[in-house]
Amino acid sequence: MNNLSIGSKNFARDLTKLALFSAIIFVLGTTPFGFIPLGAFKIVTIHIPVIIGSIMLGPKKGAFLGFVFGLSSFTMANVQPNLTSYFFSPIISGNLFSLVVCFVPRILVGIIPYYVFKFLKKYININVSLIITGLIGSLVNTVFVLGFIYIFFAEKYAEILNATLDNLITVILASVGVNATLEALASSILVLAICKALFKNTKV
Repeated sequence: MNNLSIGSKNFARDLTKLALFSAIIFVLGTTPFGFIPLGAFKIVTIHIPVIIGSIMLGPKKGAFLGFVFGLSSFTMANVQPNLTSYFFSPIISGNLFSLVVCFVPRILVGIIPYYVFKFLKKYININVSLIITGLIGSLVNTVFVLGFIYIFFAEKYAEILNATLDNLITVILASVGVNATLEALASSILVLAICKALFKNTKV
């Protein structure tokens, strides 16, 4: 089989995976399946296929999957608005920085994990590399979303949280700390399990 034929098959295979990951992300992002209830908390899982797609398909396709993640957030912010929809939709906020909050962190979730995993697997066990990559990928989403909200919409977020600008960071950490921790742990476990299964038929 010539190289052109192999390249065409690899391209078709990756395109199929990209379409599958995109569909999964959009379904998770626009249905309750993207939020796992755990007692008083809800664990967001939408970012997990983006992290896995980044590891498996590379940063460019990962960035596209991150865009799909952002698009699903934008869609739901407008279709089913809630208190935080203000930060994800310029239609609601009247501020284009809402697009930065909505899309940039999600696109970074599709880029950063690839490089984290690529670096870690050179030096440590592949399982540990996947666990750390899943953890970091989840935190990228949390940290950048909250960071951008704080930078662009601090007053509005303080109003929603019934806080003052002086204690806003403390209130944010207290209100999302448990969720962020649980999401990062869930991401680590699922990224490890799913990637290990996918690696069986893929040369890493």
